[in-house]
Amino acid sequence: MHIEFRHLRTIQAIHEAGGLSLAAEKLHITQSALSHQIKGLEDQAGVELFVRRSKPLKLSPAGLRLLKLAQQVLPQVQALQEEFTGLREGSAGRMHIAIECHACFEWLFPVLERFRKNWGEVDVDIRPGLAFDAMPALLKEEVDLVVSSDPEELPGVEFIELFDYAPVFVAARAHPLAQNAYVEAEDFRGETLITYPVERARLDVFSQLLIPAKVEPASIRQVELTAVILLLVASNRGVSVLPDWVVREVKYSSDYITRPLTSDGITRRLYAAVRSDDLSKPFVQQLLEFAGEEARKLQAV
Repeated sequence: MHIEFRHLRTIQAIHEAGGLSLAAEKLHITQSALSHQIKGLEDQAGVELFVRRSKPLKLSPAGLRLLKLAQQVLPQVQALQEEFTGLREGSAGRMHIAIECHACFEWLFPVLERFRKNWGEVDVDIRPGLAFDAMPALLKEEVDLVVSSDPEELPGVEFIELFDYAPVFVAARAHPLAQNAYVEAEDFRGETLITYPVERARLDVFSQLLIPAKVEPASIRQVELTAVILLLVASNRGVSVLPDWVVREVKYSSDYITRPLTSDGITRRLYAAVRSDDLSKPFVQQLLEFAGEEARKLQAV
């Protein structure tokens, strides 16, 4: 039996209209054409789909089975058509984001809160990019945007500058290193370093300071939340290195201090990596715009 979408629409229209005349008018075809279509469908099925002598016209048990299929399938087809229309017009799509910057969740949430109000038809998701290889996932279209501080030369990928930040040393006010104007790699040798649960190569304190100097802290304690890191530091349970904007934004205690890393300080830049073909999409453009605006707010604090 060969069933087409028009057959499902016909069954549904006749059921709702209660007669061929009104159903034909609703479907914008002649009553004769509608009758011919029904006969052809019944010939295929080998059963009657309507109780002919009833008024209004009623579906037979076989017709009701077909109606049930129409009520399941047609809304899905309509939703798919609307989705495709949204994709063509740039009002719908997918924005799956991978974050290689653990602290950036706190910066990104206000961006996405603004974004969802303007682009409710865009499917948004966040994946910690540190749990998998984010850039290959971007190239494979498994994710659509990667927040990273490590730009690469990749064909078909653009790295959009977001903002600069300085990784800073954080310690309790009572800590001996609080007396220093800045800290060097050697200062970490006897310390408990509190970090996010991230591989060393992804942490600024290691990639920019400790690994080049071949310095190893006395111990490392991994903590998921920024607030907990700061509470532990304020309690003199260890020291940490965090982005300067994170420490300014998340002020849970006045019992810790910040100091530059090295006499000249260290500056890092955060980027949004997106596929070049996606840059023309309106919702991608606005997400990047919101990201830039929120970033400027952080720098102005």
